[in-house]
Amino acid sequence: MADTTEKIRRRYDRMAPFFDKMDRMVTDKHRAELIRRAHGEVLEAGVGTGANLKFYPVDVNVTAIDFSPRMLSYAQERVKECRANVRLLQMDVQHLQFDDNTFDTVVSTCVLCSVPDPIAGLREIHRVLKPSGQLLMIEHMLSDHIPIALMLHMLNPFTVRLTGANVNRRTMDNLRMAGFTIQEMQCIALSDMFRLIVAKPNK
Repeated sequence: MADTTEKIRRRYDRMAPFFDKMDRMVTDKHRAELIRRAHGEVLEAGVGTGANLKFYPVDVNVTAIDFSPRMLSYAQERVKECRANVRLLQMDVQHLQFDDNTFDTVVSTCVLCSVPDPIAGLREIHRVLKPSGQLLMIEHMLSDHIPIALMLHMLNPFTVRLTGANVNRRTMDNLRMAGFTIQEMQCIALSDMFRLIVAKPNK
């Protein structure tokens, strides 16, 4: 698993200069809709080049992590646009270096598709969320429609090789297996492949 993580890290370091062009499937409208719900102490898991940062309200403290140092170098430029207090850290979501029950909100946009062990990552998020906390996500995942799902299964080996991103993850199931209750779910693009999710930790 460590070798897989390192391979994906190197791939995202290489993609950093043009990552914003790849990340346009998540619109500013949907980013703003998700992040306006954030409050308190916030962890952004997988900040990438920092596309979400400008949407955080002034009254939150944001700890934004990514395992790619080159992605973080681009995010650092966007910290200047952010009204909130932001600190950037290099860290793997599968091994969060925070105490239990630290954060009121965790934000994740199109991250779990490339985490080698998504359930491990979600369990770490669950651990660091306060019992009253919330997980705010936009994620692409396996469709519930059989023809689309079959197509995604066929495409997945190619997308993993090219970008490290899996297009056939069962994220709704993974959330429940990691101890979350889904409070809200909206399909926002490409039928039901892109979804906005609000989840609470079962503690």
